[in-house]
Amino acid sequence: MISKKICMLGAFAVGKTSLVAQYVHSVFSDKYLSTVGVKISKKTLAVDGCEINLLLWDLEGKDLYVDVNTAYLRGAMGVFVVADGTRKETLETALELRAFTLEQLGPIPHCLLINKADIADQWEITPTAIAELQEKHIKIFRTSAKTGHTVEEAFRTLATDMLQEQRHG
Repeated sequence: MISKKICMLGAFAVGKTSLVAQYVHSVFSDKYLSTVGVKISKKTLAVDGCEINLLLWDLEGKDLYVDVNTAYLRGAMGVFVVADGTRKETLETALELRAFTLEQLGPIPHCLLINKADIADQWEITPTAIAELQEKHIKIFRTSAKTGHTVEEAFRTLATDMLQEQRHG
């Protein structure tokens, strides 16, 4: 079995913990509990005939990327940067975290998750902004930790990308 470490990064209250809970346990809670430090979860899935053990490192939210504990990033094979669709400033934080992480770890597989797709009518992040990022070849998923919308697909895509990176890297 192959193990892969994935870091979940983003500003406070964008839904990182809720996305992990939805993916690992298929549950959602409206109660907001701030993550302190890091919370590690595990899930095993099969990709292209390989069993992959995903170690999901849910890092506490940051508003300034310079505060990320780089020790938590060490050994990461993939990254999710998460933004809250209803708070435009969280996209800027996510993009800063993406740049910082790729600078620290090199060009590892990563995706941008824009969370709260279940309330897309309240989004401040515009379709135009998303299209501009996609033109820069950033993989983007519009997710909902509440309903599970595209959560499984996002994790499977990142797992597949990490496996391909291992085979061709």
